[in-house]
Amino acid sequence: MGRPEFIALMAFLMALNALAIDIMLPGLQQIGSALDVTNENHRQYVVSAYLIGFGIAQLFYGPVADRFGRRKPMLFGLGVYVLSSLAVTLVPSFGALLVLRFIQGLGSAAMRVITISVVRDVYGGRQMAEVMSLIMMVFMVIPVVAPGTGQVIMLLGHWHLIFVFMAAVATLVGCWMYVRLPETLSPADVRPFTARSILEGFRIVLTDRVALCYTLASTFIFGALFGFINSAQQIYVGIYQLGTWFPVAFAGVATFMALSSFVNSRLVGRFGMRRLSHASLVGFISITFVWLLVQVLGPQPMPFPLFFVLFALAMFQFGWIGSNFNSLAMEPLGHVAGTASSVLGFMGTVGGSLIGAAIGQAYDGTALPMVAGYFIVSVIGLVFVLIAEKGQLFRPQNAPR
Repeated sequence: MGRPEFIALMAFLMALNALAIDIMLPGLQQIGSALDVTNENHRQYVVSAYLIGFGIAQLFYGPVADRFGRRKPMLFGLGVYVLSSLAVTLVPSFGALLVLRFIQGLGSAAMRVITISVVRDVYGGRQMAEVMSLIMMVFMVIPVVAPGTGQVIMLLGHWHLIFVFMAAVATLVGCWMYVRLPETLSPADVRPFTARSILEGFRIVLTDRVALCYTLASTFIFGALFGFINSAQQIYVGIYQLGTWFPVAFAGVATFMALSSFVNSRLVGRFGMRRLSHASLVGFISITFVWLLVQVLGPQPMPFPLFFVLFALAMFQFGWIGSNFNSLAMEPLGHVAGTASSVLGFMGTVGGSLIGAAIGQAYDGTALPMVAGYFIVSVIGLVFVLIAEKGQLFRPQNAPR
């Protein structure tokens, strides 16, 4: 498999996670109405239930992938994803929908953990950061097109068809992966699947200061993104009355993130992961601080063009933070890549989803909870980065740890 096909396949495997979230955002109102959900904030649980299952299962897939290889666990996860998506079409209640969304997240976790493990098997250092940036660029195509796709599906039929579409896409990607992706786990890196080995792998990951702190920083910053996803429909449709234009606004911000990932892939080889990600984190804090001041002191609601520009600028910085922080966390853990991806993914997803749920549930008819959440989590992220780097930002890539 050539590098372009490798990047495309890894991106589409990871993008099944984004698809499971973004394609249904335009349908949350219809889902709530069909299943008698009276509190509009409770519709957000459709996203949260998926993210919690997605996060918890990551602890399982990493050790399994380090013992049995990358292909079989990936195919198992794809099967769970497809079957749970189809089962949603038969749900009789909102509670049953949440259970199946949780199970769908359990399956999707395989694609997140094992995909990153495969990338780490093949690449390291700045090369890994460059490849991850390109993967994220392709991955961001899904948030651009998924909400619009969901909107079109609902214009053509019932919201159940969204889940049929998810199952169909996952089946196609799974066939591509089955035919084209070889096993990438080196025999020398196979780890026994025993409680002692698993706990030792967890110990290696959790006692590495750099890996742990960059993961915690990512957790808080991704929590802001999850908070926006939870309340995106309420902000765009409820506050700004965008109606069917909601997917266009959502795609506009995602386009900025995709552009950011592409720029990062061009620059990371020259400037290094630390310099780029530290600069973008400082920029993220500065932009969200200005955004918060305007939100508190300016007219209510904030004019939509200003809201959109500040949001897009913040998310452009986010595009540099995500792939570089992930690469910095994984870099010292190549010998336990599956377990490392598992533990770090669990912390980032479960922690981020809980932070995002708190931000989303704080929605009060204004964008203030989301904007304040963005600024607060970015400051906390900076604290963890300073701990990882012993108080020194912008260090050279090969500086002593």
